[in-house]
Amino acid sequence: MNIQEFVNGISNGSFDKTMQKLYGKSDRELLRQKVRYIGAAERFSKMYPKHGDIFVFSAPGRTEIGGNHTDHQHGCVLAAAVNLDIIAFVSLNDENIIRLKSEGHKANEVSLDSLDIIDDEKGSSNAIIRGIASAFRESGIEVGGFDAYTTSDIVSGSGLSSSAAFEILVGTVINELFNDGEMNAVDIAQIGQLAENVYFGKASGLMDQMVCSVGGFVSIDFFNPLKPSVNSVDFDFSGAGFSLCITDTRGSHADLTDEYISVPAEMKTVANALDCEFLREVDEDEFYSKLPELRKTCSDRAILRAAHFFAENNRAVLEAEALETGDTEEFFRLVNESGESSANLLQNLYSSKNPQNQEIPLGIMISKRRLGGSGAVRVHGGGFAGTIQAFVPSYLADYYADEMNSVFGENSCKILNIRALGGVRIKL
Repeated sequence: MNIQEFVNGISNGSFDKTMQKLYGKSDRELLRQKVRYIGAAERFSKMYPKHGDIFVFSAPGRTEIGGNHTDHQHGCVLAAAVNLDIIAFVSLNDENIIRLKSEGHKANEVSLDSLDIIDDEKGSSNAIIRGIASAFRESGIEVGGFDAYTTSDIVSGSGLSSSAAFEILVGTVINELFNDGEMNAVDIAQIGQLAENVYFGKASGLMDQMVCSVGGFVSIDFFNPLKPSVNSVDFDFSGAGFSLCITDTRGSHADLTDEYISVPAEMKTVANALDCEFLREVDEDEFYSKLPELRKTCSDRAILRAAHFFAENNRAVLEAEALETGDTEEFFRLVNESGESSANLLQNLYSSKNPQNQEIPLGIMISKRRLGGSGAVRVHGGGFAGTIQAFVPSYLADYYADEMNSVFGENSCKILNIRALGGVRIKL
C-alpha cells in the first residue's frame, strides 16, 4: 500500500470499521481521526519522498482502573487501554538504520550494527529503540532498518503512559515487519519493559506496557512478575452508558521524586520486618496481628500504606469480577472505596512538601458534587500531583468536562473510551 492508496482508503471510508474499533463510533471523532491520519501521511511523504510502500501502526495509552500502587509489591491491578494513541507511518530501508521522527521532537537514528547499551544514550528515545531492537535480535529475529514518522495525542504527563505506548508501538512495528506478527502481546510488553529498565535506565513495573500491548480491560496478577497472569475482562463500558473522564489538575510534578520513591520503599520496610521482600508474600492476618511489633521498626505511615496494599490488592480482583458480571453498582462502590483508601491510607493525593497545593483533592471534591452519587472518582496513577479519573454517566460527560475545564483550564478534561485493541498494524 502506498501513501495515495492509504489516503484514498481513509477518504472513501474503507478504514471506517477499523477506526471505530480504535476510537469509538462518534462521527465527530471519526472525522478528527481521518484528518489526523491524512495529515500524518502527508508529513511522512514529505520527509521520505522516495519511499513506495508504507505500513501504518497504532499503540494506545492506558488508564489504571484499580490497584493503586500494588504492582511494585507484586500485587494485582485492573487497567484498560484508551482511545488516545500514537500512530506511525513506516517504510523499510536497506541501510540497517532505524530512523524515527516524532512530531514535535528531534529525530532519532539508531544503527543496528551495534545494539549494546550506550550509557550516554540513557534517558533518550534512542535507548528505547535500541533496547527493543536488541531484545528481538536476542530472540532470534533479524531486525532491519526502517524510516518512521509518528504523532501522538497522548499528552506527556497526563498519566496515560505515553512512554509505554511508544515502546509498544516500536515493538509492534518490529514484530510485524520482521517477524510476521508472531510474537504475542505479553512478550512485546516485556520487551518494552526491558528496554525501559536496562537501556533507558528507568526502573518500572510492567503494568503500563502490558495494557498498551494487550488492549481492552486487563486484569493482571504480578505474583510472579516474570510470568504475570494476564486476563482480558469483557465489558462494554460505553455500551453501559458511562464515559471515562481523565482530568489533568495541572499540579507541578517538580520535586516529587522522593514522594514517589517513598511509597514502595515504605511498603518494603513492612514486608522486610515480616521477613519478606514484597508485601504480596506477607500473610495479611499476620500483618495485623503484629502491628505492635511493627511500630517498633516501621513508621506509622508505612504501616498505613501496607494496609492500603492489602485492601487494594483484593479490590482490584473484585473490580474485575464486578465488570465480568456487569455489576456496575458494585464496581463503582469499589472504585470510590479505592479512592478513599488512597487518600487516607496511601496518602498520595498531594505532596507533604507543599500541602497548600491540593489540586487532586480539589478535583475529587468537585467531581463528587457534580456526579451527585452516580459513577465514581479517584486519584489516577502515581498521585501527589497530576490526574484524577471519573466514571461519568454519558449524558453528564460534557457537563462534567465543562466544569473541570473551567477550574483547571481548557482541555484539562478528556472524555475517553476504552479501546479493545492494543498495539496494531492498520490495514485494509
